[in-house]
Amino acid sequence: MREIVVDTETTGLDPEDGHRIIEIGCVELFNHLPTGATFHTYLNPERDMPVDAFRVHNLSSEFLSDKPLFSAMAEEFQAFIGTAPLIIHNAQFDIKFLNAELKRVQGAMLEMERAVDTLMIARRRYPGAGASLDSLCKRFGIDLTARARDGHGALIDAGLLAQVYLELVGGREPVLVFAANAANDEGRQRAPLPPRPIPLAPRVTEEEMAAHLAFLHTLPGSAVWLKEV
Repeated sequence: MREIVVDTETTGLDPEDGHRIIEIGCVELFNHLPTGATFHTYLNPERDMPVDAFRVHNLSSEFLSDKPLFSAMAEEFQAFIGTAPLIIHNAQFDIKFLNAELKRVQGAMLEMERAVDTLMIARRRYPGAGASLDSLCKRFGIDLTARARDGHGALIDAGLLAQVYLELVGGREPVLVFAANAANDEGRQRAPLPPRPIPLAPRVTEEEMAAHLAFLHTLPGSAVWLKEV
């Protein structure tokens, strides 16, 4: 099963107020395991950067001025996500912004039904607890070093969200353990177990063995059990 974890950074909170996407990060999962395939781009929003937004992601208008427009990256982005379910934290926010950008370039709209909202999953699973990405990473013991060092970033956050998602759906540990065992065992024979230095004492009594032999003799003469006795 192919899934795409998606995160965006924007100039503000609402595309209807003229705010734009400035960064998109995607991480591909297959059967709940990261494949290593990613999509990442910065975007020129063709507008100024509000101070409040800059404090969140530290992406300035000067830095973004020579980055591609969304129109130049739309086809590559849509090809990467394909028709896979989209794993998003606060899906309504990101889907609204992505659809606003897609509408500008007459691209196919993203249906809300294909989004798996990890924020809603977390709130249902841990009612009353913190459900931000930071809070969930701390709950699950996920390393936040990259985020602390580099700040908010769409690809960094998509990678963190991928780990959070696998914890939320309960699929991380068994799948990873199975995959690790399969990788370790590939092309390698297991060493035979050594014999016990002191054999275990028999647990079958003489009466039980006699009853078993008597039963075997009631079977047809060709019975394989009788030949082994």
